[in-house]
Amino acid sequence: MKKLLLSLVAVAGLVYSANAQTEKGKIMLGGSVGFNSTKVEGAAKSDVSFNIVPNVGYFVSDNFAIGTGVGYTSNKEVSDNNLNQAFRVAPFGRYYVNLSDQFKFFGQLSVPMEFGNDKFVDNNGDTGAKIAKTTDIGVNLAPGFAFFPTKKIGIEVSVNGLGYNNRKVTNEITGNETTINSFGLEASTLAPKLGVQFHF
Repeated sequence: MKKLLLSLVAVAGLVYSANAQTEKGKIMLGGSVGFNSTKVEGAAKSDVSFNIVPNVGYFVSDNFAIGTGVGYTSNKEVSDNNLNQAFRVAPFGRYYVNLSDQFKFFGQLSVPMEFGNDKFVDNNGDTGAKIAKTTDIGVNLAPGFAFFPTKKIGIEVSVNGLGYNNRKVTNEITGNETTINSFGLEASTLAPKLGVQFHF
């Protein structure tokens, strides 16, 4: 009986320890950085995408947080003669699954919104005049893993996952508007994003 009681106490201690960073009432503060470079045949320079998105979240229940990210994205496609730069806002909900005391899997559903512009890029990668305004609104489901070296710090690796995006492009000269809808896995889907979260 004594051994059983000690075992139950030990298991309870492990569960509490595993949930310590993601229990109800906790706050996470951090962000992610993404970078991807793709060499395109026939183009003088590689296509390069970059994003940095700080975020804050609040755990409304154990392992489930809601929050928002605010940041900047840049996507330079020399092969397509285009540079898009945008301001990004991305409300999200995130759910963690404990794998061990220090490792957690998470799934994140977000609604990314980007407001920016397109600029012309020549074959040498030099940027020219602004050619259009852009507005993107989407839904994204992304998986990731978090490693907790301490109780207050989480180091994350995630990918873009599955998503839907609605893009409106308004020509700067003519004022004509084009709408583009896309769904599924993109070329940059498996490009990793690194992030750090502070839990307190």
